[in-house]
Amino acid sequence: MTEIRSSADRVAVIGTGAVGGAVVRRLLAGGHDVVVWNRTASRSAGLVDAGAVPAGSVREAVSSAGLILLTLTDHAAVRQVLAELDGDLSGRTIVAMSTGTGDDARRAARRVEALGASYLGAGIQASPETIGTAAASILYSGSRTAFERHQATLGLLSTTRFVGDAPEAAAIWDLALFGLWYDAQLGLLRALDTVREAGIDVGEFAGTAVEQLAHVVDGASATASEVARGDYPAGPATLPEHLTVIRHLIGLRAGQGLGDGGLPAVAARIETLIAEGRDHEGLTATTAVSA
Repeated sequence: MTEIRSSADRVAVIGTGAVGGAVVRRLLAGGHDVVVWNRTASRSAGLVDAGAVPAGSVREAVSSAGLILLTLTDHAAVRQVLAELDGDLSGRTIVAMSTGTGDDARRAARRVEALGASYLGAGIQASPETIGTAAASILYSGSRTAFERHQATLGLLSTTRFVGDAPEAAAIWDLALFGLWYDAQLGLLRALDTVREAGIDVGEFAGTAVEQLAHVVDGASATASEVARGDYPAGPATLPEHLTVIRHLIGLRAGQGLGDGGLPAVAARIETLIAEGRDHEGLTATTAVSA
């Protein structure tokens, strides 16, 4: 294989699975020179046919480009790839495009910076088929300078949002969004399971569920303001009133296959706040630091 000469304008994509493949095709369509590497080289054959240049090793791919995208399955794979790199990678930006924890991101950033490169962590709020469309959103954090330098290229893949200078910011933001979806979806499933067991028509119930969920969505900005200010007005109910309903729910959900949604811990938290004399406050007070 012919050695690939280095170019600051080239993009290297490490990992050509579903997301990586979609990223490569979008970059090629945008007129970029793209080098690809995958542990199983045959999986990149279609991308090479489309115009990507295959690298003989991860080192060759990384050393040949100014922007390196690690579109790998998880941060264990990111660590494996970064462990294979050595030498001075000054002037390059390495983007870890894998779901992981804040610790994963900090560890990756330390390794990247030890190699002399700039680090960006990415949280992908997109499916492979939406890459390159307005439906895709990718969060970035780490080196603001590197993000600004490559924003036009990254913007080919999705709507971009820089969420902080801390390398872990995108990972935490990304996981918090996934957690919000799981909480809402599992909450809906618990409710549907509960009414079905009671012989209630789940389709008819779903209409009222939409209305109830809309209250949360419509109040999200106001709730965020309360949390940010540390001001917790009662709103629709005080903490003792919430506690009564939550205790009823704990009893209703007892023995459910999907569990109780962590409500006993919430009840204990509210009891602590009431004991501190905060019974006049609302549910957002559960996020406050106790005295």
